[in-house]
Amino acid sequence: MSMPVVAVVGRPNVGKSTLFNKLIGRRMSIVDDTPGVTRDRIYSECEWCSRPFLLVDTGGIEPESNDIILSQMRRQAELAIQSAQVIILVTDLRDGVTATDQDVAAMLIKSGKPVVLCVNKCDSVGAPPIGIYEFYNLGLGEPIAVSAAHGHGTGDLLDAVFEHMPEDAEAEYAEESIKVAIVGKPNVGKSSLINKIAGEERVIVSDIAGTTRDAVDTVVTRGEDQFVLIDTAGIRRKSKVLDTIERYSVLRAHMAVDRADVCVIIIDATVGFTEQDSKIAGYAHEQGKGCIIAINKWDAVEKDTHTMNEFTKKLQTDFSFMSYAPFVFISAKTGQRLDNLFTLIKKVKEQNSMRISTGMLNDLLSYATARVQPPSDKGKRLKIYYMTQPSTNPPTFVAFVNKAELFHFSYQRYLENQIRETFGLEGTPIRFVVRERGDS
Repeated sequence: MSMPVVAVVGRPNVGKSTLFNKLIGRRMSIVDDTPGVTRDRIYSECEWCSRPFLLVDTGGIEPESNDIILSQMRRQAELAIQSAQVIILVTDLRDGVTATDQDVAAMLIKSGKPVVLCVNKCDSVGAPPIGIYEFYNLGLGEPIAVSAAHGHGTGDLLDAVFEHMPEDAEAEYAEESIKVAIVGKPNVGKSSLINKIAGEERVIVSDIAGTTRDAVDTVVTRGEDQFVLIDTAGIRRKSKVLDTIERYSVLRAHMAVDRADVCVIIIDATVGFTEQDSKIAGYAHEQGKGCIIAINKWDAVEKDTHTMNEFTKKLQTDFSFMSYAPFVFISAKTGQRLDNLFTLIKKVKEQNSMRISTGMLNDLLSYATARVQPPSDKGKRLKIYYMTQPSTNPPTFVAFVNKAELFHFSYQRYLENQIRETFGLEGTPIRFVVRERGDS
């Protein structure tokens, strides 16, 4: 199941982003929505009382403003409110209750969602400042005094949030189900693919780009395996993301990739590879997800006996940064090769979760270093003492060496190729961590 969502809302300049950074425990690049500035990422996974949730920051709300930028920010906040289970309304002690605060509070009460009232900039320690009692007038219950800058009161704030958090719903699918994010540009056939697999109209299908606004889960069973297919809004180039609904859809698509085991990147065979395809694939690669490149609408391409090979060679060049990803040519319209797609998804999930024993890794290391000697510089040769695999999803290998700067990228790539040649690891990225002996 997807994690519960907590939205942080309020008028501009009350300290929402400061509070967001304090709650997630690190500083993220979150800035106010001003002309020419795009917020790349406005959410982060958090944990409180051993329970994870997604915290979403929003632009400041100006309910009555006709300014284009402010109205877009208001729309973005409304979308965050719609998807949230709990809302934190941030206000400013120094300003007191403003007309805008009252308008935002009325909007939240109308939404019917549980709201926790946060009074920020209560920087003094001790009894709550007398001015906090004014905030009862908003009709949202007890205000919680918080200093986002110093962290005072954030524990009480999260306790209040979790009083309203819904109980863990029983999962609609087994925990061992393979979660698959269907990603790609708008109008490449993502929704059509899921409808064909599910055998019914589970998601809206339209030629209008941007029809799918949110991530939708569809559970399908193939043999003994259960798959959760997450349809996502098409990810467009940032310059094309003109309205806030689409920008929020990009956010949801990224969230879908984050919680998926395998990403199926859909390419339109009638259009071919585009720069945006590489950006979508790049995001999945950076997150360490298993990846499959699915070329859809293959039935609409005029072809001869060489067409598939030529198309594959071109894609191998286009996707050279993720040469591990397998290709499958499909048709969501006719169902062509969908069985092959599911076989690949299952295989890629297994490869992304593969664990290799330290003994087998070091046998390979001995063979690889004897075959191609490690690099040297100014008479100093790289020594790799041993390798181990501390984690999976993606497979991550730690190499202990005498001098990290001698472990050039080219030799890492050589060892990666040797590992893939021996153990497979098809469809999954590999991570290398280099440590000098004595590093903790």
